[in-house]
Amino acid sequence: MASKSLGINTICTHTGEIIDTQFKGAVSPIFMSTSYQFEDVDVKRYPRYFNTPNQEYLSKKIAALEHAEAALIFGSGMAAVSTTFLAFLKAGDHLVVQNPLYGGTSNFIREELPKYGIEFTFTEGYQLADIEKAIQPNTKLIHIETPSNPLLTITDIGAVAKLAKSKQIVTSIDNTFASPIIQNPIDFGIDIVIHSATKYMGGHSDILAGAVAANQEHIDRIWNVAKNLGGSLSDFMVWMLERSMKTLALRVKAQNKNAKKLAKFLDKNTDIKRVYYPGLKSHPEHQLAKAQMTGYGAMISFELADSLNASKFLKALTLIKPSMSLAGVESTMLLPAVTSHGLLSPEERNTLGIGDGLIRFSVGIESKKDLIHDIEQAIKQIK
Repeated sequence: MASKSLGINTICTHTGEIIDTQFKGAVSPIFMSTSYQFEDVDVKRYPRYFNTPNQEYLSKKIAALEHAEAALIFGSGMAAVSTTFLAFLKAGDHLVVQNPLYGGTSNFIREELPKYGIEFTFTEGYQLADIEKAIQPNTKLIHIETPSNPLLTITDIGAVAKLAKSKQIVTSIDNTFASPIIQNPIDFGIDIVIHSATKYMGGHSDILAGAVAANQEHIDRIWNVAKNLGGSLSDFMVWMLERSMKTLALRVKAQNKNAKKLAKFLDKNTDIKRVYYPGLKSHPEHQLAKAQMTGYGAMISFELADSLNASKFLKALTLIKPSMSLAGVESTMLLPAVTSHGLLSPEERNTLGIGDGLIRFSVGIESKKDLIHDIEQAIKQIK
């Protein structure tokens, strides 16, 4: 049965599974070999070529979820980002990058692309006019991120894709915060979708991985660079990722439901100065998020009242973990200024609106009342 005719939970559970024809097991077997026969075979398999059985089949699940023709799995989200950029950019080319976005991507662009003679422009904002203003005659790629990390800004995906196509520019998007469960950028005309699969696809804070989905032509181009850079993922971790993705839709929907309720609670709390969440009607792009997403995500950022110390607040939490990364089944909080965006200078962070007291909240699947109680008791402690 074609994946496009299946329900989302069925795709998560069954698309891309390897049938155990020998023992009839219920889960995909792991093929741990790094050496495969090369004569009299249709495919010459090698782990660095991204085509071992586990790599190949899980890529089918990711492609199906993102409504793409093909996909590749990488050793990290940054391996996926950097390989994609190097596949579509060469010396003399220009890259347009939306601001704000993930600090690791910004750091890679600033530190590595000049070594290759690749030019780039960070936009002054995330609106279409900001992106159009940054385009130059030699622009070959536009990269956006929506919802953005960590301010949850929303960029008009369809408008960016239309603009880029009118100028024959390739587009890529970091879709990590949304996940393929609540946002499918290819449906809006984006060419390449990138994920830190460490996050929602993995979902249990125990897998480091990345993914790229696109049409076959673009994937072939990315693969041609990827096989030289060597950023593939081990088959055991690929197997772990496939296992985790079986519950992807269930987890994301539960996290989204919790986040919407937590955002409303934070927004009404007088000890909270500001809340960033596209599901709130007060969010400037609420209607746009509603139009291009089937949910609002499980990421919230907020700022405490000026009299409260963010670092002390995190230390006072007893249930929510002050922890790096995001999107696990457990709720976590962190300070972007010293973690995800710690590689940026204070001036760069201030320009983006990322203050030292900004808190990023990755909402998990715990009981809503338990999460609210933990926040309330932590605030009470530091008052």
